[in-house]
Amino acid sequence: MKTWIALLGTFALAFAGCGKKKEEAPAGGGAAPGGEVTLNASGSTFQKAFQEEAIAAFTKAHSNVKINYGGGGSGKGRQDLADMVTDFAGSDSAYKDADLGKNKGGDVLYFPILLGAISITYNVDGVDKLQLSPETLAKVFQREITKWNDPAIAADNPGAKLPASDIVVVHRADGSGTTDNFTKYLDGASAGAWKLKSGSTVEWPADTQAGQGNGGVAQIVKSTAGAIGYVDLSDAKASGLKYASIKNSAGKYVEPTAESASAAGDGIEVKDNLTFSALNAKGDAAYPITYQSWVIVYAKQADKAKGDALKAYLKYMLTDAQQLLPPLDFAPLPKSLADKAVAQLDKISG
Repeated sequence: MKTWIALLGTFALAFAGCGKKKEEAPAGGGAAPGGEVTLNASGSTFQKAFQEEAIAAFTKAHSNVKINYGGGGSGKGRQDLADMVTDFAGSDSAYKDADLGKNKGGDVLYFPILLGAISITYNVDGVDKLQLSPETLAKVFQREITKWNDPAIAADNPGAKLPASDIVVVHRADGSGTTDNFTKYLDGASAGAWKLKSGSTVEWPADTQAGQGNGGVAQIVKSTAGAIGYVDLSDAKASGLKYASIKNSAGKYVEPTAESASAAGDGIEVKDNLTFSALNAKGDAAYPITYQSWVIVYAKQADKAKGDALKAYLKYMLTDAQQLLPPLDFAPLPKSLADKAVAQLDKISG
């Protein structure tokens, strides 16, 4: 009888244990901020795919926090933050020094969150592999080279059969960090061939086409015979586009991948405010048009609840969420840089 009572007690305890749900640690390893909080953001379409994945995971662990990320381009993100329309900005470029005083919320902090490749996508029948030097690329995008069988393109692609068809250049219509980094690369790497200057917007030749966001450029390239455009690698792959290997500073033609973007990040020089450039990095394996993306926030937060939620989300992006990047064709931050960014969280007050 005593044996039966003991067994029944054991089964009762086991059954009670089955009714308990295993608690999950909050995403990012930080304490979940209390109270209902909504964070709004806009900006970089380059980091948008990562934001969507990170937001889904973070808000699942923190059900009291809602985060809206609207994209719209880096220029819009910086302007919206400057006007205090949003709580943070996604941007692939820093503010110009002359614009910092226009930020209504005061001083800003830059938190790098990822590295990634700007792919040179193209739509040319019969050409499945393409190599381009920075000099050739510059001349194509400023319309000095207008045919796919131009001698300069042929010289980059020995033995390739190139058609005599017209080249259609596609670029961004919006103020874009992708454009800023792409044109900075051309300006710095093309040995003087690039004449259109650099910036988030550029005065492109009149006979070019423009798309809204990375996705808009990708769609035009995909639907236009003879087209070439610059698109972040994640969007290029999602659209099923072909992309070129680009000649790097070591003289190697390198394909854009998460690995080659990571190789570019190995030798970056980071400033005290955590801004840097991964463009035209040294190393045989480095993809030369690798760029970076930041989340920009105000150092002094007007709303403590929002500030706490923002710090928790930033910590998540800089730690646990880094593992989400490779499947999206982005490269995680070098650990030393991620550690510096986590340490900078203490500078957010409010």
